[in-house]
Amino acid sequence: MCGRYVSTRSPRDLADVFHTAEPPASADAPGPSWNVAPTDEVWSVLERADRGTGEVTRRLRPLRWGLVPSWAKDVTVGARMINARMETVGEKPAFRRAFVKRRCLLPADGFYEWQGMPAREDRKPYKQPYLISPADGSLMAFAGLYEFWRDPQVAEDDDPRAWLASCTIITTEATDAAGRVHPRMPLAIAAGDWDAWLDPARQDPEELRELLTPPAGGRLDAQAVTTAVNNVRNNGPELLTAVDVEPFRGA
Repeated sequence: MCGRYVSTRSPRDLADVFHTAEPPASADAPGPSWNVAPTDEVWSVLERADRGTGEVTRRLRPLRWGLVPSWAKDVTVGARMINARMETVGEKPAFRRAFVKRRCLLPADGFYEWQGMPAREDRKPYKQPYLISPADGSLMAFAGLYEFWRDPQVAEDDDPRAWLASCTIITTEATDAAGRVHPRMPLAIAAGDWDAWLDPARQDPEELRELLTPPAGGRLDAQAVTTAVNNVRNNGPELLTAVDVEPFRGA
């Protein structure tokens, strides 16, 4: 599972990496976050056709983390749909339509996972967070899905409050350093597959599944960081401070 991650790149930097236009400045746009949590607004990269011209363009767009299917009665379901398992994403009712038609990339510097630490004479049991990130410091592009939900309480379709755009992160079996901390991890799409993953014209489930491959070994590092990460109200670069802990005892 992926329940917290780091995303600090600016819209300008993301636009350069993913070859999009820089989105217009907005007070509501996501800022850098060292503790992205469910229901936060996050940057995504997606491709959609223009309603007027039909031209497909790639863009940066904020999405709410926690997918709310179009048929949901209210938005609360999104808090339980922050992740979609790679093994079943094409079959689950909440995800299968988005898997075929609405795929996105979610930029990240790394993600957090936790390992339970046992009690000792001088300490109660606690959960130790680890930052898992590319060994070379490169940007990750999580495989994501997005959906639009229409709020029945808003009368007009063109009212900005009428529509909620939300997303989920696809996860896979953990490999490399991540596997020593937790059995699941977010699935990152390789740069060479970004175009194919985002292309809304690609709708063959089997072809899409071929793009969902776990990373090769040796790419990820895991570093224990301060337990301040455990509180979602804490946010800042100090959360990445490395700490010394007991050796891994296995997930």
